[in-house]
Amino acid sequence: MSHYLIQQALFDAKTVGELDQLACQKGNISPFELMSRAGGGAFAELLENFGRPDCIHVFCGAGNNGGDGYIIASLAAHEKISVRVYELGNPTRMSDETKRARQQCVDANISFESFDSSCNLSEGIIVDSLTGTGFEGVLRDEFAIAIECINSSLLPVLAVDIPSGLASDTGAVQEVAVKADITVTFVAPKQGLFTGRGTALCGDIVYDSLDIPADILQQRLPSAELMSVDDLLEYLPEPEADVHKSQRGHCMVIGGDHGTGGASLLAAQSCLQVGAGVVSHATRPEHVAASLVRQPEIMACGVVSGQELEPLLDRPTVLVVGPGLGRSSWSEQMLQKAMSMDVPMVVDADALNIIADGRVVTNIANRSWVMTPHPGEAARLLGVSVTEIETDRFAAVRKLQQKYNAVILLKGAGTLIYGDQTRPIQVCPYGNPAMATAGMGDILSGVIGGLIAQGMDLFTATELACCLHSKAADMAVDKLGHRGLVASDVLTFVRAILNQSAILAE
Repeated sequence: MSHYLIQQALFDAKTVGELDQLACQKGNISPFELMSRAGGGAFAELLENFGRPDCIHVFCGAGNNGGDGYIIASLAAHEKISVRVYELGNPTRMSDETKRARQQCVDANISFESFDSSCNLSEGIIVDSLTGTGFEGVLRDEFAIAIECINSSLLPVLAVDIPSGLASDTGAVQEVAVKADITVTFVAPKQGLFTGRGTALCGDIVYDSLDIPADILQQRLPSAELMSVDDLLEYLPEPEADVHKSQRGHCMVIGGDHGTGGASLLAAQSCLQVGAGVVSHATRPEHVAASLVRQPEIMACGVVSGQELEPLLDRPTVLVVGPGLGRSSWSEQMLQKAMSMDVPMVVDADALNIIADGRVVTNIANRSWVMTPHPGEAARLLGVSVTEIETDRFAAVRKLQQKYNAVILLKGAGTLIYGDQTRPIQVCPYGNPAMATAGMGDILSGVIGGLIAQGMDLFTATELACCLHSKAADMAVDKLGHRGLVASDVLTFVRAILNQSAILAE
């Protein structure tokens, strides 16, 4: 068995099916052999992670995913482990391979039970092999009830290929889905495991290629890719010994309306601490004193109108617009003036909402910009509901890129980045629930702006900033705990990652 941690290439279900077929046709591997390898790999993972259980409850659908479950059940029986198999679905739809796997259970004298909600799930381990990657749409009632019983049992759960009820292409859940402790995914990692609800439901993800030769797996292009902070750090410019601050760029943060001055200050501080040479902060005059006290290295400028902002825009090489910007007439003037400049821009928060209104900013063609919406802002930019965004985050990020011709960073669990149509969508594998707090997005916008100021292209800067930000938050949680993490806590760890990279490069 080949057993790896997840690889960077991610695929949709259709492509994985094609790889399955190629393995059978060109690799001379029978479909039943693939099923046997999948069941064997999942059973080995079960024993490695949970030890030898007293009892295994295997929930089998009628598809090939159920066939994997039957293989697991028969292997457990041969190891003298008590097994209970709950059969759901239409048995007349079983493939020959699934029927053959079921027969192995019969030969092992395993008894089959029709599922009902009164089944005893008080001890042991649950194996979920109900629906598989072919699932889409609405669950049948018996499947939904079974999944609710699995989740309410509080027993450890191993999901075979994908948690049942989760859409493998989108990471969305329409009704209910299995919450697994471990998901063992086969042939190729599925993109829906790593974004949206997939991040909450899969638990630890283990990838098993089923010993399919690499040259076969490489015959299909991935639909998405996991980013790696270590790989991306290699693109960070290394300053020459005689560098001066002007060569490291000047980033201006524009924002901080009444009551939200901290947002733009966090963004400006982030620009400075990732290495931008000069950082200025155009904000309401009332916030200048706080900015100087918090970070005196930032050039804080109080502006009351777009006319006052205009002469300050000649020097910056990149703009970050939106943190704490608000929706007032002052906010609109700030954005109008910023949009009149021909420099790279990072656009976030209320700047996105003003753009979505379509009144203040009408010319969005030929921009050099990064847009960083959360699902609510993405919905307004596309004129759809938040539910529609979250139902298919991959489709949403493509539509945003097409409409605005920008590098798009769609925030949320499993952040997506899309900007170069010659490359797959990039997926962030880092991050945690403690990041769901005010100011995190402002830090991210500032990090992006600070990296662009140093000469990185917009797409690579956005990728690296996203990974730095989320990885730093993971490190902060490891050090400080989940409870009470605030956005500014993350900056220390961003700098730690950057400095560790510099040390390793020496």
